[in-house]
Amino acid sequence: MRAYAPRFDGDVELWGLTGLLHDLDYERYPNLDDGHPRYALRELEARGYPPELVRAVASHADFLGVSRDSPMEKTLFAVDELSGFVLACAYVRPEKLQGMTPKSVKKKLKQPSFAAAVDRDELRHGAEELGVDFDEHLTVVIAALAEKQDELMPAGSGSGSGSGDGSEAAGSGSGEDPLA
Repeated sequence: MRAYAPRFDGDVELWGLTGLLHDLDYERYPNLDDGHPRYALRELEARGYPPELVRAVASHADFLGVSRDSPMEKTLFAVDELSGFVLACAYVRPEKLQGMTPKSVKKKLKQPSFAAAVDRDELRHGAEELGVDFDEHLTVVIAALAEKQDELMPAGSGSGSGSGDGSEAAGSGSGEDPLA
């Protein structure tokens, strides 16, 4: 999110915070019928977070029927699942994110058994909706994640640790209030 903000004249801090908080309720309330992201939306509103952040969180979930109108909303949708997929790819590479290319990610996209729960069409749709070529989109996401590799993939982490969706980077499970 932070990497894309300047491209769309967005506030880097607001976009970064939106990306960090958008799934804050997922681990506790993963049920999409009555859980995520409804709890997050209520909590963000109650704590006075900016309306554009709250709306972006709502719009990232297609099933809520909130259109994605702003560049920040479109970007959140475009990078959400893709970031998790790229991290999953990195976990199975000896050099992790360093030197990763769009070609290597697309190779994994062609393997239905790899990160099978990820909707490949949704990943491409996100880039299209954002108006960015898919290879360029992959390049931006890979580079942004590679800059934070030490935080996202601490030494000793490997395949099998975490869910591979990047949520660990948000401090989930730390016992701290992510909204404080």
